[in-house]
Amino acid sequence: METLNFLMHGFGVALTPTNLMFAAIGSILGTLIGALPGLGPANGVAILIPLAFSLGLPADSALILLTSVYAGAMYGGRISSIMLNIPGDEPALMTTLDGYPMARQGKAAEALAISAIASFIGSFIATIGLILLAPILARFALHFGPAEYFALFALAFATLGGVTGKNPVKTLLAAALGLMIATVGIDHNTGTPRYTFNTLELYEGVDFIIVLVGMFAISELMFFIEAHAGAGHQMVVLNKLRLKMSDIIHVLPTAIRGSVLGFVAGVLPGAGASLGSFICYTLEKRLLGNKAHFGEGDPRGVAAPEAGNNAAANGALVPMLTLGVPGSGTTAVLLAMLISLNITPGPMLFQQHADLVWGVIAALFVGNFILLLLNIPMVGIFVKLLSIRPMYLMPIVTLVASIGIYSLSHSAMDLYFMVAFGIFGYVLRKIEIPLVPVILGMLLGPEMETSMRHALTISDGSWNIFYSSGLSIGLWAIAILGLILPTVLGPLLRGKMNKARQHEGQKV
Repeated sequence: METLNFLMHGFGVALTPTNLMFAAIGSILGTLIGALPGLGPANGVAILIPLAFSLGLPADSALILLTSVYAGAMYGGRISSIMLNIPGDEPALMTTLDGYPMARQGKAAEALAISAIASFIGSFIATIGLILLAPILARFALHFGPAEYFALFALAFATLGGVTGKNPVKTLLAAALGLMIATVGIDHNTGTPRYTFNTLELYEGVDFIIVLVGMFAISELMFFIEAHAGAGHQMVVLNKLRLKMSDIIHVLPTAIRGSVLGFVAGVLPGAGASLGSFICYTLEKRLLGNKAHFGEGDPRGVAAPEAGNNAAANGALVPMLTLGVPGSGTTAVLLAMLISLNITPGPMLFQQHADLVWGVIAALFVGNFILLLLNIPMVGIFVKLLSIRPMYLMPIVTLVASIGIYSLSHSAMDLYFMVAFGIFGYVLRKIEIPLVPVILGMLLGPEMETSMRHALTISDGSWNIFYSSGLSIGLWAIAILGLILPTVLGPLLRGKMNKARQHEGQKV
């Protein structure tokens, strides 16, 4: 009953005209961003964070805007998968297997409508799961001491590469880079300058919003220009929608099963939306067997991964809101937003900022309905966006990112830092070092250092405190598994995902 009261209060926050407007704007922008191949939800949120600051939005409106962008981008990722056979981001990869064949058969509108409905179901069920699970996890996390928090941060780094990650060593290297950047500036405990080189701009440390926009947005622009020098994409023709109620009922069990599996995958550390969509697709294929025609344009082959990846996206909010540990790259970016607003995610978030957190959860419901209403009648407009040449689109994205960064402090130095980190991010991506652990290292580094100092102060300098409780031993054990499993299971899973796509692609 208490949870229901909080949720009703959250709807009171989310349904104010201003927040409703920002939810609608975020949903539209997110869908547009998600529809562009390669840009993805993390880049979209990263580009818009400085803009939210420059508009001077209050915390609830800013977070509702960005979570709506996140949800919209997860919806939008399916459009290029179905129309171009190019996934908007990695979680949308499995949607190409049956979405593109449906489009080739003249059923592109039906595939887009089914994916929108499956995304709605996945997001809706996962938001209910978030409401039920998050307060329980938050209450449990109140038992954490500094040693347990230190182990939890270590777990976050160990599992960030995920089971589908390519190289755990590179993930750890990226996290170390982020931790190193986080040490720049005045040490808040001793007042000693660290790695400032007598440069005034570095005394307050490196602003992670600048690093975020530079490494995600600017490096993405460089890749976009490099890969699509001027030309738009050729796509199949969008037909008139002829979806019947029986078609929706036909995919409903698949969407519900995919939603539950996807939510679990999103909550688990290191699993994520990519693994969620893969598991949903393969299990549904095995479950239905000869009754289905997966890989040949079966609508259930669209519904399963779309429900799974959207449910996983909302599931990833559970560890982010309750423990302060992001469950995906995009939630790491949202974590940056919260910290920038001087709001510390974690168990106390539900007590100290109940209006904010329940307002955001209610906004997920509202945004989900807006996305469903927008995505079926307006899908033709989003599809047309795919034909716009990057040479027209990229300058606009660059301009938005630059204006947002400049408006933070009105300093040209921030723009130089943004470009420098953009080049740095481009180089890291070229040598296949992931960017999210760098950002996570910057975000969690100061908190991790504080937890370590507090724990050592409590134990009079004894390191035994870090494995003195059953909880911390359990967290360390999961962290070690998080490092080992990607090395063992990662190549197998990636091989199966690629083989499935190649096999189904040959049928098209």
